[in-house]
Amino acid sequence: MEILYALVFLLLPAAVLYVVHHQRWAQKIGVIVLCYIAGLLAGNFGWVPEEAVGVQKSISEVTVALALPMLLFTLDIRQWSKMAGRAMLSMLFAITSVVTLATLLFYLLRGEGGEATSHLAAMAVGLYTGGTPNLAAIKAALDIPHSQYIVFHSLDTVLGGVYLLAMLTVGIPFFRWLLGKPSESENGVDSPAVRIDESQAFETENYAPLFQRENTPQLGQILALSGLILGVSLGLSQWAKSFFELQSNSALTIVFLTTFGMLLSFNGRVRALALSYRTGMYLIYIFCFTVATMASVDELAKVNFSITVFVFGTIGGSLLLHALLCKLAGVDSDTFMVTSVSAICSPPFVPLLVKALGNPGLLLSGMTTGIIGYALGNYLGISLALLLQS
Repeated sequence: MEILYALVFLLLPAAVLYVVHHQRWAQKIGVIVLCYIAGLLAGNFGWVPEEAVGVQKSISEVTVALALPMLLFTLDIRQWSKMAGRAMLSMLFAITSVVTLATLLFYLLRGEGGEATSHLAAMAVGLYTGGTPNLAAIKAALDIPHSQYIVFHSLDTVLGGVYLLAMLTVGIPFFRWLLGKPSESENGVDSPAVRIDESQAFETENYAPLFQRENTPQLGQILALSGLILGVSLGLSQWAKSFFELQSNSALTIVFLTTFGMLLSFNGRVRALALSYRTGMYLIYIFCFTVATMASVDELAKVNFSITVFVFGTIGGSLLLHALLCKLAGVDSDTFMVTSVSAICSPPFVPLLVKALGNPGLLLSGMTTGIIGYALGNYLGISLALLLQS
């Protein structure tokens, strides 16, 4: 029966993706939200038997661990040095702003529980410098309760949507007035490096190739590489736990997974595994569904004041601080907005803003800075939590 339970958890996100690809209402809601909803319904209506608890726990841990290296395999870190200087500077400001706000909010709210509040700070930094994969990794690294994780992400979905809508509408004229429009030379339109097909930015949203037989050899290579990294990371973190007498090695395991994933991305053959990012994201969808089946609606209804303040305060506060730093450094409005969206909402939302700005030259910068956020989010979130707890 355990094999049957595992198959249900592994294949249900595929059904969600099918619905999203064929129904406009589902596209508007999004894959992650639908996976959460399906998991909550299954878990709270008694559709998941008690004997499946072990399968749930194993899948929630293994999927994140395997997904992390996959999401990093296609990085081309050597190209980061060729990024426009202002885009890199703006991304640095965005990361600094998020870390600063998360730290300030920790000291304001730590009276409600130091460890729990440090978890909120870590999730805020991971999510608003990277994205959902970082949030899932930090949850696993710090053993954050399921309910706290889902409430945090659910509130982010709502407030993040409000933020994105504001940036696409009133944000454009406001920040162009505040920071100034970019000059023609700053747009980058004439640069060959940014003459890319915009549809390529959305290519990773098509998950059909994962279920096509001709792609089985590539998927096997991706899983083998990621499994090898997982085995090495577990071995090294277990050794470090014994040698340094650590209480837990979960955070160290996530750091090793991230590091080895980035190191392998230097290999051209690994970067050529085009399906690695989509495979990793599919595993994240499995994680989202599985975790939701273990969460109680009664617990979710108890929305913690601290979580609300952290989500709202980090998004709003870091946006203002980021804008102030860009104003002082002379970073133009379009570069600021693109890097802000890539950090707070993650790279898939960058093309929407680029279209609204009418500035296609910033597509590459926005996508690349967002991917940099994916790479750094785990390090920053976990390090901040451990520092604040100390």
